[in-house]
Formats: sequence, C-alpha cells, structure tokens
Amino acid sequence: MSEINSAVQPRQNNRINVNFARIMLLLCAAIWGGSYVSSKYALEVFPPQWLMGVRMLGACIIMGAVFFKTIRKNFTKKLIIPSLLTGVTYYASLVTQTEGLRWIDPGRSAFLTAAYCVIAPFSAWMIIKKKPTLLGIIAALTCVVGVGFVALKPGLLVLTLSHGDVLTLICAAVFAFNLTYLAYYSRQYNPVALTFGQFSVSGVLFLCGAAISEPLPNFNAEDNWITFTNMFYLIVIVTVVAQIIQNYTLIYLSTANASVIMCTECLFTLLFSSILYNERVTSVAFIGFALIFAAILLASLAEHIELIKIKNKQKISETESKVASAAASTI
Repeated sequence: MSEINSAVQPRQNNRINVNFARIMLLLCAAIWGGSYVSSKYALEVFPPQWLMGVRMLGACIIMGAVFFKTIRKNFTKKLIIPSLLTGVTYYASLVTQTEGLRWIDPGRSAFLTAAYCVIAPFSAWMIIKKKPTLLGIIAALTCVVGVGFVALKPGLLVLTLSHGDVLTLICAAVFAFNLTYLAYYSRQYNPVALTFGQFSVSGVLFLCGAAISEPLPNFNAEDNWITFTNMFYLIVIVTVVAQIIQNYTLIYLSTANASVIMCTECLFTLLFSSILYNERVTSVAFIGFALIFAAILLASLAEHIELIKIKNKQKISETESKVASAAASTI
C-alpha cells in the first residue's frame, strides 16, 4: 500500500483531477460502509463463499458486457500474474471478512478491517523493500492497543477476541497485501482490465470453495425482494462501480492520501449499522475504535511525511544537476 517506491508514485495531475479523485474515493468509502450492513442481511440467505461467488460472477458478467472492448484490448498475457496476485489476495481477504461478519456486528467488523491501513506499510516493506518509518511503527502499536480495547470484555480485565474478530483481523492483514498489489499494478495496466482479472480469479475460487464446503443458499420466498435488493447493491454498486472508481483514483492519489479517505469507511459503517442494524457500541469498544482510527491517521501521516522527503530530495537533485550542467557549459 505504501507509495514510497518511485514505481508506485501517483501520476502528476492538475488540482482538479486530484480533488475529483478525493471526492470519488469518499463516495466509495460511503458505499463500502453500507456494504457491511447489506452483507449482514444477505448472509441470512447465502453462506459466505456462495455470497461472494455470486457477487464476483455477477460483477464479471456486467463488466464483460459494459467494458468488452476495453477488456479485450488490454487484457493480455502480461496481466495474468497481476490478476492472480490481486485475485488470490482479494479472495483470501473477503472470505475471512465475510465469514467473520457472521459472528460480529457490522461496525465492529469495519473497524477491525480498517487495521489494514496500519499493516499496509509492512506489506509494502515485503513487496517493494521499503522499511516502515518510526511513526508507522508507533501507529501499529497504537492499533494493537486499540484492538486490545475492542477485545476487552465489559466489566472484566479480560481480553476476549471472538472467532469473528480473529477472522476479521486476518482479513485486514491479507487486504493490506491486496491493496499494495493493486496500487502497484494499477499504474502499469488498465484498471478496468486489472479489476476484471481480479474478479475472475477470486470468483472461480469462491465458487469452487462454496461447491466443496458449503450448503446451497436458503431462499425464502417472502424475503426474495429484500435478497434481490441486497444482491443488486453488493454486485452492481459495491463490487463493480466502487471497485473501478477505487482503482482509477489510486492512479491520481498517493496511498497516504487515499488511505485517510478510505478509512472513513468504518465511520460510515458504524453510522449505517447504528441506524439500520441497531448496533450498540460499549464505551470500552468505542475507545478501541477511536485508537484504531487514530492509528490509521498516524500511518497515513507517516507516508505523507516520507513522500515530502522524497520530493524534496528529488528537487535538490534536480537543482544540483542544473548547477553542474551550467558550470560545465561555462568551462
């Protein structure tokens, strides 16, 4: 997720493009925030992998119809490895998140998932070989303390991470790798073709996993319209529209900038879950959520500072080169 390496720096664009990308990414955060509540209700009908398999299959069909020429033109052999890397990590992150969502409330799931913003600099360290900063390490420790408060059992000084909590934290770790790969490859390949490849790989994995390990969806005729509405939102709005918008905005924004906006997803989720799902948060858990959110902001600040340092070094290097060239021309 970190954009420290020059190969994953955002494109240089005018201010209008950057601000528009920020607005669109904030819209994505709101859409994703609503997806937790929608998925929670959809899980009453679909087992986790069937739910995600149908989402990915529906998304591929829609994208294939709408962007056929773009995908045909840009999906080459070079996209096979990026599609596998993004598809497998996407599958692993969503299957653990969706399974975890069966056991915990949407708001809790969103804040634990948001820990990926703190983990991402460490995944980038492994992928692009850039060590995390001191501020990034402090952010990680703050996040751990926040998760500790979330896990603290009310009235007792006992840490109790549930099965759903553990799965969601695993999701956060894997998703950090997924976003790192997406940020890297979105600037080398067409985002629509890359997204299609990611969905195709993850969709096959979901459907295979569902066929092997899960029962068929349990449809209730009385709730068919609710099921249809939830699946339309999850397939069309969340999976297709929001994912493509995210991949395009990553072209124009640094990860430090993007992650601050994307982390508002958990705030939207808590808002929607409180209104639509009647989720109630204890004071101890609220402190934990606040610490996790603060850790995300610290991690983003750390990357922003690093980017400024890199830009300053580049300017100094360019200035020294110009001075050296001018001196050489006078000799």
